[in-house]
Amino acid sequence: MNITEKISYIKGLCEGLSLDEKKPEVKVINAIIDLLDDIAYDLTDMEELYDELSDQVDEIDQDLAEVESELYDEDCDCCDDDDDDYDEDEDFDFDDEDNPFYEVTCGACGQKLNVSEDVLLEGEIECPNCGELLEFDFSGLFDEEEEECDGNCDGCDGCEGEE
Repeated sequence: MNITEKISYIKGLCEGLSLDEKKPEVKVINAIIDLLDDIAYDLTDMEELYDELSDQVDEIDQDLAEVESELYDEDCDCCDDDDDDYDEDEDFDFDDEDNPFYEVTCGACGQKLNVSEDVLLEGEIECPNCGELLEFDFSGLFDEEEEECDGNCDGCDGCEGEE
């Protein structure tokens, strides 16, 4: 028996008692039964909406699975299904001295990105999360290096220690 059927049963029991409708106690009982009846119908509506939403989420999940399947083609070398010990970071050595990665935080959305030195040297990248253009300016960094020269270099601009 579902909740609306239970409320209807209780309502029928109260009607079968032939209570005097003018008494305050009966008015309170009838008001409570009407409230329970309204709650039961609202709950039934919410259950129906939940079922519809659940079906929509299932459809979205299936569509996303199809997109992932097309995007991450099963024939590619990067995701071998036979290798159960595959580590996603295995292909990316973040401590690689030849091509180091740096953590960059988008000022607009706060998304943290791991960016290679090559990408940083290009000067800009679009945030994949919000689309904001992140610009990298190293001109001040190189100027500081020149100012900190100890005179033992092979002749940088402004170096007094040229041989």
